[in-house]
Amino acid sequence: MSAWLPTAPCTPQACVEAPAAVRARTVPRAVLRLTAVLLLLLAGIALTPLGGRIPASLVRRWCRWIVRAAGVRVRITGATAPTGGLLLVANHISWLDIPLLAAVRPARMLAKTEVRHWPVAGALAARGGTLFIDRDRLRALPDTVARIAGALREGAAVAAFPEGSTWCGRAQGTFRRAVFQAALDAGVPVQPVRIGYRLSGGRATTAPAYVGDDTLLASLWRVATARGLIAEVEVRNPVPPSAGPDRRTLARAAQPPDTTAPAWTHTVLVA
Repeated sequence: MSAWLPTAPCTPQACVEAPAAVRARTVPRAVLRLTAVLLLLLAGIALTPLGGRIPASLVRRWCRWIVRAAGVRVRITGATAPTGGLLLVANHISWLDIPLLAAVRPARMLAKTEVRHWPVAGALAARGGTLFIDRDRLRALPDTVARIAGALREGAAVAAFPEGSTWCGRAQGTFRRAVFQAALDAGVPVQPVRIGYRLSGGRATTAPAYVGDDTLLASLWRVATARGLIAEVEVRNPVPPSAGPDRRTLARAAQPPDTTAPAWTHTVLVA
């Protein structure tokens, strides 16, 4: 791994809440949840050849279904993402962030090359037009930025997690600037999104986090066995490319405030 890569200090041992003792009756429910998630992903893979013929509203609904099937309620608040070329950026906590961001607006994801090898989800990402970045090759970064800018100029939405690494949710990383250069080059706005996870009682939780040396299977099981998980997604006002003279300023304008205490405006969906 290259020394320049962004890393988070979060680890499952230090940051992720230990799951409560799983009762016998919880196991069948968790298995059903994971089965439902898998079936929805397989359905998505089967429908990817249809491409742009699938209505965006149906894609957004399908993404919410994935999160809901895992046993997580979804609450989306704030502005409506604009149409046309758009760079969506969000803080990164969990694998759940990916369908949550697509529920705001379907977009081509920017993901590390390792995602391509994830079971089921990797195939879905590849067939869905994901832009993969080799994070171990710094020299490949300008070409990646150019490909993102090209997609934005064509009117596509591209979604990215500029922290470059997942954080537990109690803390967050700094938005890296490279991806914002693509928005400047293409002359398109940036759509900041803030993601957080809470329990039904209102307390913030790190249970959905996928950090450090955690495994995807362990994170999936924590989510599936949890009770009362709520994903909260705040869609902030778009940032026009004219908001800053350079990518550093644009990244700072899009950086969300503390993710542990969101100030929700109006709720547009609870699923």
